[in-house]
Amino acid sequence: KKGQKITKKYIIDASQPTNDKIFDITAFEKFLHDRIKVDGRTGNLGDTIQISQQGAGKIEVIAHQEFSGRYLKYLTKKFLKKQQLRDWLRVVSTSKGVYELRFFNVVNDEAEEDED
Repeated sequence: KKGQKITKKYIIDASQPTNDKIFDITAFEKFLHDRIKVDGRTGNLGDTIQISQQGAGKIEVIAHQEFSGRYLKYLTKKFLKKQQLRDWLRVVSTSKGVYELRFFNVVNDEAEEDED
Protein backbone atom coordinates (compact mmCIF):
# COMPACT_ATOMS: atom_id res chain seq x y z
CA LYS A 1 0.00 0.00 0.00
CA LYS A 2 2.95 2.32 0.57
CA GLY A 3 3.98 2.63 -3.10
CA GLN A 4 0.46 3.43 -4.24
CA LYS A 5 0.17 6.70 -6.20
CA ILE A 6 -2.83 8.88 -5.45
CA THR A 7 -4.15 11.04 -8.26
CA LYS A 8 -7.29 13.07 -7.75
CA LYS A 9 -8.86 15.33 -10.35
CA TYR A 10 -11.19 18.19 -9.49
CA ILE A 11 -12.99 20.55 -11.84
CA ILE A 12 -14.45 23.90 -10.86
CA ASP A 13 -16.98 25.00 -13.45
CA ALA A 14 -17.47 28.76 -13.39
CA SER A 15 -18.58 29.09 -17.00
CA GLN A 16 -21.97 30.63 -16.20
CA PRO A 17 -20.68 33.64 -14.16
CA THR A 18 -17.64 33.96 -16.46
CA ASN A 19 -19.90 34.33 -19.50
CA ASP A 20 -21.80 37.07 -17.66
CA LYS A 21 -18.44 38.79 -17.08
CA ILE A 22 -18.78 39.06 -13.31
CA PHE A 23 -16.21 36.36 -12.50
CA ASP A 24 -12.51 36.64 -13.42
CA ILE A 25 -11.29 33.09 -14.04
CA THR A 26 -7.59 34.00 -14.37
CA ALA A 27 -7.65 35.87 -11.04
CA PHE A 28 -9.28 32.81 -9.47
CA GLU A 29 -6.60 30.52 -10.93
CA LYS A 30 -3.88 32.78 -9.49
CA PHE A 31 -5.72 32.84 -6.15
CA LEU A 32 -5.67 29.03 -6.03
CA HIS A 33 -1.97 28.99 -6.95
CA ASP A 34 -1.23 31.38 -4.08
CA ARG A 35 -3.51 29.88 -1.45
CA ILE A 36 -3.44 26.08 -1.77
CA LYS A 37 -1.39 24.63 1.05
CA VAL A 38 0.85 21.60 0.63
CA ASP A 39 2.28 20.14 3.85
CA GLY A 40 0.98 23.16 5.77
CA ARG A 41 2.71 25.78 3.61
CA THR A 42 1.41 28.00 0.81
CA GLY A 43 3.43 28.46 -2.36
CA ASN A 44 4.64 24.87 -2.07
CA LEU A 45 2.75 23.24 -4.96
CA GLY A 46 5.73 21.79 -6.83
CA ASP A 47 4.83 18.78 -8.96
CA THR A 48 2.21 17.48 -6.51
CA ILE A 49 -0.61 19.84 -7.54
CA GLN A 50 -1.29 21.22 -11.02
CA ILE A 51 -3.84 23.94 -11.71
CA SER A 52 -4.88 24.70 -15.27
CA GLN A 53 -7.70 26.38 -17.19
CA GLN A 54 -9.87 24.10 -19.29
CA GLY A 55 -11.81 25.95 -21.95
CA ALA A 56 -14.07 28.87 -21.08
CA GLY A 57 -14.58 29.19 -17.37
CA LYS A 58 -13.36 25.83 -16.13
CA ILE A 59 -10.41 25.18 -13.84
CA GLU A 60 -8.92 21.75 -13.40
CA VAL A 61 -6.93 20.82 -10.30
CA ILE A 62 -4.93 17.60 -10.43
CA ALA A 63 -3.45 16.45 -7.12
CA HIS A 64 -0.87 13.67 -6.87
CA GLN A 65 -1.29 13.41 -3.11
CA GLU A 66 -4.07 13.38 -0.54
CA PHE A 67 -6.26 16.40 -1.33
CA SER A 68 -9.75 17.33 -0.18
CA GLY A 69 -12.51 18.57 -2.45
CA ARG A 70 -14.02 20.37 0.50
CA TYR A 71 -10.79 22.37 0.80
CA LEU A 72 -11.23 23.45 -2.81
CA LYS A 73 -14.83 24.43 -2.07
CA TYR A 74 -13.65 26.39 0.98
CA LEU A 75 -11.06 28.30 -1.08
CA THR A 76 -13.63 29.02 -3.78
CA LYS A 77 -16.00 30.49 -1.18
CA LYS A 78 -13.12 32.55 0.22
CA PHE A 79 -12.41 33.97 -3.25
CA LEU A 80 -16.09 34.80 -3.80
CA LYS A 81 -16.17 36.60 -0.44
CA LYS A 82 -13.05 38.57 -1.36
CA GLN A 83 -14.59 39.61 -4.69
CA GLN A 84 -17.92 40.40 -2.95
CA LEU A 85 -19.76 37.85 -5.07
CA ARG A 86 -20.79 35.60 -2.19
CA ASP A 87 -24.32 37.08 -2.16
CA TRP A 88 -24.96 36.08 -5.79
CA LEU A 89 -22.99 32.89 -6.34
CA ARG A 90 -22.82 29.58 -4.55
CA VAL A 91 -20.61 26.52 -4.92
CA VAL A 92 -22.51 23.32 -5.71
CA SER A 93 -21.05 19.87 -6.12
CA THR A 94 -22.69 18.42 -9.22
CA SER A 95 -20.85 15.09 -9.17
CA LYS A 96 -17.79 13.54 -7.58
CA GLY A 97 -14.88 15.93 -8.02
CA VAL A 98 -16.92 18.51 -9.95
CA TYR A 99 -17.92 21.82 -8.40
CA GLU A 100 -20.06 24.39 -10.16
CA LEU A 101 -20.64 28.06 -9.44
CA ARG A 102 -24.33 28.86 -9.72
CA PHE A 103 -26.45 31.94 -9.20
CA PHE A 104 -28.73 31.95 -6.17
CA ASN A 105 -32.08 33.17 -7.47
CA VAL A 106 -32.40 30.93 -10.50
CA VAL A 107 -35.98 29.68 -10.77
CA ASN A 108 -35.99 25.91 -10.47
CA ASP A 109 -38.25 23.70 -12.57
CA GLU A 110 -39.04 21.68 -9.46
CA ALA A 111 -42.26 22.33 -7.57
CA GLU A 112 -41.61 25.24 -5.26
CA GLU A 113 -42.80 25.22 -1.68
CA ASP A 114 -46.26 26.71 -1.16
CA GLU A 115 -46.25 30.04 0.61
CA ASP A 116 -48.80 30.35 3.40
